[in-house]
Amino acid sequence: MSGGIAGILTRAVQGERLSVEDGTALLASSDLLALGRAAGLVRQRMHPQGMVTFVIDRNINYTNVCRCRCRFCAFYRDEKDPEAYVLDRAEIFRKIEETLAAGGTQLLIQGGLHPGLGLDYYLELLRLIKERFAIHIHSFSPPEIVHMARSSGLPLREVLAELRSAGLDSLPGGGAEILVDRVRRQISPAKITWQEWMEVMETAHELGLKTTATMVFGHIETLAERALHLVRLRELQDRTGGFTAFIPWSFQPANTELGGSAATGVDYLKTLAVARLMLDNVPHIQVSWVTQGAKLAQVALSFGADDFGGTMLEENVVRAAGVTNRITTDEIVHCIKDAGFTPARRNTLYETLEVY
Repeated sequence: MSGGIAGILTRAVQGERLSVEDGTALLASSDLLALGRAAGLVRQRMHPQGMVTFVIDRNINYTNVCRCRCRFCAFYRDEKDPEAYVLDRAEIFRKIEETLAAGGTQLLIQGGLHPGLGLDYYLELLRLIKERFAIHIHSFSPPEIVHMARSSGLPLREVLAELRSAGLDSLPGGGAEILVDRVRRQISPAKITWQEWMEVMETAHELGLKTTATMVFGHIETLAERALHLVRLRELQDRTGGFTAFIPWSFQPANTELGGSAATGVDYLKTLAVARLMLDNVPHIQVSWVTQGAKLAQVALSFGADDFGGTMLEENVVRAAGVTNRITTDEIVHCIKDAGFTPARRNTLYETLEVY
């Protein structure tokens, strides 16, 4: 390990804040184990109880129709495509009933930007769910929120306030990809800008809605742009404190227009470790077993992660790109225990419900 990298890691472990340049240097470093060791020490400082959490949840993709047509996405369909769909209410309610029967506490509703669905559709859906079910609705990513605002002609704050009144409890961090417009113009030119993504999150936080934050990496971004993404999240967290967790996802190229090769497991572990070292004000780092599989997700617990994410009783977006990892609650508990940590089931806001 070079003296420069050692110095950066030492500063991070001691609690000093890292710069974009520091993060770029760490991402370019070849000393994977040193990065993991440092990130593990930071995780231990932030979560000394040695607990790794998870949530029982379901991802309901209410429609695959999307006007954005992102080049990295294999899930979307045009409105007239024979595979296009919008789930009816009965199907959505059936899926929620199955989730509750499995002990689920979190509902992740996300879909494409359907040109025919207006704000009233989402408000009615939220009200109907809350009338029927006791479940936390962690739903609608920033691109969907902006889509609702544009289609309704209402200010962003008013849209979020109405959604909250109708039953929305928190927001997922989807649509962040890389928070740099150079990248976004090439992989998702019809999607919102990075500033609009941040505006949705900042406004949500101001209204009392907690959110997660994500990153999709390993496509056309530079290492410096990856590090800049992390710094931009950290700057917003300084202002609002509204992010509960950060989840890095590696790009899955199969069946996409963008194509290319998937990021390696080494790249995933490095990126996750650097995220833990740089995001000193975001309390939790979540593994992505959906893209990496259970074994690498288990290894990631020694690279700074403290959360195993959700059981995801259903997942369609990553599956459309040819990745079909599945895992049960028992397997999650087993993975966490075998990695040397104490498993704990949580709710969306990271309140512990059960320790195993």
